[in-house]
Amino acid sequence: MSTAAQRLARARALESLARDIAREEILPRYLKSARNRKADGTLFTEADLESQRRFSEALPQLIPGPVLGEEMTAEEQARLWSEGRRGLWCIDPIDGTTNFANGIPFFAVSIAYLVDHEPRFGVVYNPITDESFYAAQGAGAYLNGAELPLRPAAARLADAVAGVDFKRISHHLGDELAVRPPYYSQRNFGSSALEWCFVAAGRLDVYIHGGQMLWDYAAGRLILAEAGGEAAALDGGSLMAGPAVKRAVVAAASPALFTEWRTWLQSHS
Repeated sequence: MSTAAQRLARARALESLARDIAREEILPRYLKSARNRKADGTLFTEADLESQRRFSEALPQLIPGPVLGEEMTAEEQARLWSEGRRGLWCIDPIDGTTNFANGIPFFAVSIAYLVDHEPRFGVVYNPITDESFYAAQGAGAYLNGAELPLRPAAARLADAVAGVDFKRISHHLGDELAVRPPYYSQRNFGSSALEWCFVAAGRLDVYIHGGQMLWDYAAGRLILAEAGGEAAALDGGSLMAGPAVKRAVVAAASPALFTEWRTWLQSHS
């Protein structure tokens, strides 16, 4: 089994690769790629496909193993998940495709390497801001080399800034959050991977999203955990059960804040 230092070295090598491919395949297509729709109605662009192709070629050269990506069929994803217990790459070539396609500079490459279906190291990279969040299991989380978090979490929920995706939570819970919010203020940015990293950095204190897939949080969940935060599926199930099901996720920048936040959500769901 690799040591924490080895995992961190691999995370840094992955960070360099993510920067290179984003600069070569994603940035040149920014503001130029046409939007297309998959069978499930979600968006993709040429930049999604080409960057996934490049990562699928390059990642096994860092560590041999299958590459599970968002821009694959559900059948391919299920097969790779089943075959990849001993080592699996999980990627979202552009998290925040709607932002990317509309010229909103908030999107990211998200990559995690999993063993026994748990992330060992990962990177989330925003090529517009040149911010690279990365972490390795047991070795901490970082933003461009600075250890996370950058600021302490709010001491109590009433003072927290929350990341909330209203359109994917129940109408009842959305109404409760809108009419009687337990937090100080709320934000939503349109890139799940970056929102996880904003909690890890202390830019957001708490977070809820009603429908995320494995590649949305595989890297961000590790980055948050290594920064001292906590996360779970809202229903108490496993976040790492496979790629087929959307999950409602709840997270916070500190364990104490997580307990207060999840307790409030469960009592108002």
